[in-house]
Amino acid sequence: MKRAKVAIIMGSDSDWPTLEACYQDLTAWGVCVEAQILSAHRTPEQLRAYVTEAEARGVEVFIAAAGMAAALPGAVAAYTIRPVIGVPLACGPLQGVDSLLSIVQMPPGVPVATVAIGSAGAKNAAILALQILSVADDGLKEALRKSKAAQSQTVDNKNRSLQERIARG
Repeated sequence: MKRAKVAIIMGSDSDWPTLEACYQDLTAWGVCVEAQILSAHRTPEQLRAYVTEAEARGVEVFIAAAGMAAALPGAVAAYTIRPVIGVPLACGPLQGVDSLLSIVQMPPGVPVATVAIGSAGAKNAAILALQILSVADDGLKEALRKSKAAQSQTVDNKNRSLQERIARG
């Protein structure tokens, strides 16, 4: 069995619809991923045990999603020296703004990389995890370069099409 390189942690199964694309994107790139429901507030001992065991098993990047008080990414970062990416969830009365601010304002010495609120952030968390993994994986690094070049070509093609439509009137 292949060892997971990325662990996705969420506080509730209601977070899965936001994180599922992150999981699928990583697996589409051939990265072994595991996902867990653990809570910084309701299952702190299980969270600590999972993070320390996952790091010992070789997990290289943690992605932690959280809403409202957004304690989960910081709690994960407290238990590991591996990179942690925080995904603020669009929930609660402030629709994720409170989560974003909670995650991005970690105290010195406990960094958490923070991405956008919601689904866009979850997708960017996958890409950031891939970029982190590519530091030690030349094949992944080259695949990411090709992916960026393809994105650029797509935009160039759309612009060319737009300019042609404008020129035709």
